[in-house]
Amino acid sequence: MGKTEPRTLPGFMELLPSEQILFDDMKQKIEKSYQKFGFLPIDTPIIEYAEVLLAKAGGETEKQIYRFEKGDTDLALRFDLTVPLAKYVAKNYGNLSFPFRRYQIGKVYRGEKAQKGRYREFYQCDIDVIGKGQLSIDNDAWVISLASKAFKSIGLTNYRFQISNRKILKGILSELKIENVKEVMLLIDKYDKIGKDIFNEEINKILGIEKGNYLNKIIDISGSSEEVLEELSKLGIENYYFIEGLNELRKVSLMLGILGVEKNEFEINLKIIRGLDYYTGTVFETILVNKKP
Repeated sequence: MGKTEPRTLPGFMELLPSEQILFDDMKQKIEKSYQKFGFLPIDTPIIEYAEVLLAKAGGETEKQIYRFEKGDTDLALRFDLTVPLAKYVAKNYGNLSFPFRRYQIGKVYRGEKAQKGRYREFYQCDIDVIGKGQLSIDNDAWVISLASKAFKSIGLTNYRFQISNRKILKGILSELKIENVKEVMLLIDKYDKIGKDIFNEEINKILGIEKGNYLNKIIDISGSSEEVLEELSKLGIENYYFIEGLNELRKVSLMLGILGVEKNEFEINLKIIRGLDYYTGTVFETILVNKKP
């Protein structure tokens, strides 16, 4: 019998003890920053029924899910912590106090191409506020401010939040009478991956040159938060979703300052969409600035 080579699957991480100690220290600091503001810990299974995980999946993520069968049961590894949270709240609704503030730090799995900085098994550090009925938009700013505090707790300073609101784009596409909204959303979500030239080519195929150029002009708006909000206001779009999204984005920007997030920590980026269907309003991502190669 031949020897088996000790190998780890590409995109899966193993740390030496010295590295694991540093990792655990960072994890504990992030947890403490969440706990300080009243967030409660939960844990959810790594394996779920596929029909549960796929209920709100979409886009590239759905193609990356690790899915398998055990007997007659269709199963999948969780690809994020949000869908399992929705199941958790629905299942335990009668035993939770609302607004329910939870945090969870755990591994998730996506079968994408493994490369530097992108793993197939990785940790997510989530905080969420779940309400009965409608929650104040202030909670969106609060979550971003807590992410800021978590970053600072581990000594990370060279980051910048990229903030937007999906209702703005939804209103613009409605104004343009675009029917294939999901296709356009997914394309914008891939903007940074495919680059401006390919994006322009693809968006013109979908919308035509005139509408494609108009959309490009809007999502390319940049500057300070105040300048971007002012430029959006000047568009004169009276669509309900656009106006609501703009007002929410304006309030989140204002609240971030009140909650101690500095102006240089965030900027409005209308290309931030997020690829999953469960995002409806405020969306944000974080980039590292002045990152050393």
